[in-house]
Amino acid sequence: MHVLLCEDDVLIASGIVAGLNAQGLIVDHVASASAAHALLDIAQFDVLILDLGLPDEDGISLLRRLRLGGQILPVLILTARDDINDRVKGLEAGADDYLLKPFDLRELFARLHTLVRRAAGRAVNIIEHGAVTHDPCTRQTWLAGDAIDLSRREQALLLALLNNRGRVLSAEQLKDCVYGFGDEVESNALNVHIFHLRRKLGTAIIETVRGAGYRIGHVADTQGIDS
Repeated sequence: MHVLLCEDDVLIASGIVAGLNAQGLIVDHVASASAAHALLDIAQFDVLILDLGLPDEDGISLLRRLRLGGQILPVLILTARDDINDRVKGLEAGADDYLLKPFDLRELFARLHTLVRRAAGRAVNIIEHGAVTHDPCTRQTWLAGDAIDLSRREQALLLALLNNRGRVLSAEQLKDCVYGFGDEVESNALNVHIFHLRRKLGTAIIETVRGAGYRIGHVADTQGIDS
């Protein structure tokens, strides 16, 4: 099992890493939301242990951004906040489990295994939308059966739209999916990615809803694609 631990308390993090390593788990540790987001963009994990009190962004805010961007890995929130409202917010934001500090490492280990077993039973299916097919696991995209080369940010944009079919996403929501928390984003950057995605998958792939944002469109064939 490959675990990503996002915890800014060095002593707590070192204890978790040592304890889980002793049980044969592989653990990568980061101390900020931006570092967690960046690592999740480039590596595959089986589960995320997420502290809420992070130095650069609240853990619940990070979790919302991850779920909106299509990140489906199991998330266990680890926090000292024992208020019921905080627990409800975390679960509503997309957490799969919640463990209060202080805790026993044996319970953490057992909960992680339960989450991973549960996730294995709901394996990710390939997303099909008209002529577009996208595999979130391999990050491959096809148009009418032909493989399409998309950049990392184009993939993130497409997946956010596919995961929210029928919904209009604002430009800010899409930026949260496409960019990390600490990334510098130029004013026209999102428009550039939308332009390239339309050029590669057809102009109808992204619909502009004036004054509101964007939503996934429908591509029935390859018509309207620039070669």
